[in-house]
Amino acid sequence: MTISYNWLKQFINLPWDAEKTGELLTDLGLEVEGIEDFSSVKGGLEGVVVGHVLECAQHTNADRLKVAKVDVGSGAPLQIVCGAPNVAVGQKVPVATVGTTLYDAEEKPWQINKGKIRGEVSEGMICAEDELGIGKSHDGIMVLDAGLKPGTPLAKVLEVENDKIFEIGLTPNRADAMSHWGVARDLKAGLLHQGISTKLNTPSTSSFRIDNRTLKIDIKVSDSALAPRYCGITLSNLKVGPSPAWLQNRLKSIGLSPINNVVDVSNYVLHELGQPLHAFDAAKISGNTVNVKTLPAGTKFTTLDGIERELHEEDLMICDAEKPMCIAGVFGGINSGVTENTTSIFLESAYFNPVSIRKTAKRHSLSTDASFRFERGIDPNITDYALRHAAILIIQVAGGQITSDLIDVYPKKIEDHQVFLNFEKANKLIGEEISKETIKDILTSLEMKVSNVTETGIGMTIPAYRNDVTRDVDVIEEILRVYGYNNVRFTQKLNASISAMLPGEDYSVQNKIASQLTALGFHEMLNNSLTSPKYAALSEAIKKNYNVTMLNPLSQELSVMRQSMLFSGLEAIEYNSNRKNSDLKLFEFGKTYHNFLGGRSETKHLSLFITGLKAEGNWALPDTKSNFFFGKGTVAVILERLGLDGYSEEATESDIFSEGIAFKRNKAIIVEFGIVQKKIAKELEVDAEVFYADFNWDAVLKQISTKNFKLRPIAKFQAAQRDFALLLDNSVRFGELQAAAFSTEKKFLKAVTLFDVYKGKNLPEGKKSYALSFTIQDEEKTLTDKQIDKIMGKLQQKFETEFGATLR
Repeated sequence: MTISYNWLKQFINLPWDAEKTGELLTDLGLEVEGIEDFSSVKGGLEGVVVGHVLECAQHTNADRLKVAKVDVGSGAPLQIVCGAPNVAVGQKVPVATVGTTLYDAEEKPWQINKGKIRGEVSEGMICAEDELGIGKSHDGIMVLDAGLKPGTPLAKVLEVENDKIFEIGLTPNRADAMSHWGVARDLKAGLLHQGISTKLNTPSTSSFRIDNRTLKIDIKVSDSALAPRYCGITLSNLKVGPSPAWLQNRLKSIGLSPINNVVDVSNYVLHELGQPLHAFDAAKISGNTVNVKTLPAGTKFTTLDGIERELHEEDLMICDAEKPMCIAGVFGGINSGVTENTTSIFLESAYFNPVSIRKTAKRHSLSTDASFRFERGIDPNITDYALRHAAILIIQVAGGQITSDLIDVYPKKIEDHQVFLNFEKANKLIGEEISKETIKDILTSLEMKVSNVTETGIGMTIPAYRNDVTRDVDVIEEILRVYGYNNVRFTQKLNASISAMLPGEDYSVQNKIASQLTALGFHEMLNNSLTSPKYAALSEAIKKNYNVTMLNPLSQELSVMRQSMLFSGLEAIEYNSNRKNSDLKLFEFGKTYHNFLGGRSETKHLSLFITGLKAEGNWALPDTKSNFFFGKGTVAVILERLGLDGYSEEATESDIFSEGIAFKRNKAIIVEFGIVQKKIAKELEVDAEVFYADFNWDAVLKQISTKNFKLRPIAKFQAAQRDFALLLDNSVRFGELQAAAFSTEKKFLKAVTLFDVYKGKNLPEGKKSYALSFTIQDEEKTLTDKQIDKIMGKLQQKFETEFGATLR
């Protein structure tokens, strides 16, 4: 939001310069992000003065040039070569002296230098309107008033306005400060707290009067919930044209382009008081009736930008007796606005329901100065005041008369609201005791009426325009920003409480696993929970559920909540691969969102993505490509770190994998891992093989919470290792052998590992060879060969009877 320093001074007498005023605004919560210079004429005409032409002779070497002697009030006259046909002795003219910077039509700077033109010295430039940037005429030089004194700065003669413009980072809750009047109110409160008493000057409407009642337009409001207050008045015999310089300068200073005097006044009042207005050409209002109502869904309406829009049944419209004219509070129509041929207008000032305006603006992707204010909530009690003020200004700049009564449809007044503040709570939140008198003075300066003060607290009435102040904590925030956050004292002692952290708490486990993954070369990512609905069609398991859809999506590509972590991860892979970063190991903690028939739910996940090289090669080692077993091993390492042993492995039923494993523990799937189907990866423009692990984090946390950990010393007795080479059917998996081994020998068997797999010639059809290593240990004594052989015999018998295995 841009605020003019000169404009602010119309409301309040500021004792400080712009920089110090900006510091106070920032302290008050209206953060000034920058202060820029503004001049109604580019460059401010600095270095341009009034000159008196003393002599004017023909240039000896050029037919179209003249050599003039010009008095600029600095002593000896300047010699200036001029090509204008109208330059003559005795004229008062604008002279750009040497060193002056002027700007061309594209606002590019160029400097006046002393030089020679066709052999004659030229010590400046006699200027035309367009060369100074104050007009478009280039027929000849400007001729000024003969009574002007040579050397007078032209900026003073032409009343060039120089200003300072504040760029304020306004927070969405501060609807009351979206105008110069609102900012001035805050400055008044801030100055009063610093002991500087000042008065807030509001525009007077005492000159408002109705000239006649020759143009009456009836107003009908169909739904007072959508339009709680609606005011209108007519003005006739207007002359629409350019605005006067002061009005154009005010609008230009805050970045607005002047349009015509009527529209410019409505924009001026909007930025002055924060009340949006809209002017309709009265001649285009059929039936002399304005209807504020909604229209059937699908109704076509062309807005001021020439775009035909399809209305929603909840869009509030301003209509006449036959047709819609304007989307209420958002955007005008193409056929009802003010043009140079307009002679009479219907001027609207209203308070519309903020939620309704926000929904309409979002639906049609429109954001205007008016909707920006309406959807945040304006002051409902200045609607008629702003209308009278605007009517007075329009009469001043466009002539005409007020030709109707001011109609004010306000069936139910929006009342101020009550809040009670407990002093003890205020002191606790602020961290410092502020005197009751100071609190009372601050609240009064913010136009909050104190109704009662007791030993325990203070009751107050909050004005309706402060719709962000509804609770005691909101009042405390108001007190603090005026009192000054910088004025709150703090001690050298820091008190903090340390909360007990249980080992199974989510954030603790997350940090532990995140640290392990980063040590393994993974990078954490954070993806948007919003995604495209088209991804659900890539998986039958996902497609059978309903998406959780957004009511007001930013775009179709971000219109639903994700049901799987897979697709956002593939988008990250695609983004990186397009930037030549294709060797990736990524992980993300996040949630998925589901819309089941029984209701909505959300689930927490840890996802891993592996693609490309596991390790880049060098002179000593070749590239190492990521593979299925590297990914599976990573999953196993995480489960081990979590202390989740005793899990089983089964083929996954998920259709997002071409090959995959489901890790189960206590009958619950805790992880699914596998190779992402190529057709899914290609849909997201990923050509490389992608390994994906999906941890059901909620299930993981449940398993951890039931896990009892025991500490024990490292065994001091030596472990023994024995190997088997088994001939097995191809269908037998290592996990089955491992589980069978531990079920056979529970006391002394510590580990089972697979160190070789062979398939090929010299083996029967449908057979394979597994080489297994067994670690056997008694933690209380050394095992004898006889005990070890007995254990190995039991294992051999188990494998032979259960799996049909034979020793090779």
